[in-house]
Amino acid sequence: MADVRITCITKPQNGNHEHITHVGNPANNWKWPVADVVRSIDAKTNTFYVLDSKTGRRADVGVVRPQNHAPYIRTYADGHWSDNLLSLPACA
Repeated sequence: MADVRITCITKPQNGNHEHITHVGNPANNWKWPVADVVRSIDAKTNTFYVLDSKTGRRADVGVVRPQNHAPYIRTYADGHWSDNLLSLPACA
């Protein structure tokens, strides 16, 4: 299982500011659709994380499964779900 750092996100063109379609890491030359990240986490083939730019602290990425909605990813740190992914820059 690989431990993979996410450093950028892609949001849809329509401006939905809370929705992330892809995540990636240009330094490692990858960009995946969120659905592929969800499958990878579920299959335990990879773990994903982000680093807080201010504190350098790690926040692991997990899958959230709201009722009547598609699963999505979100960071989990210090016992709380947070929005660290939304603070990442856009992928090129």
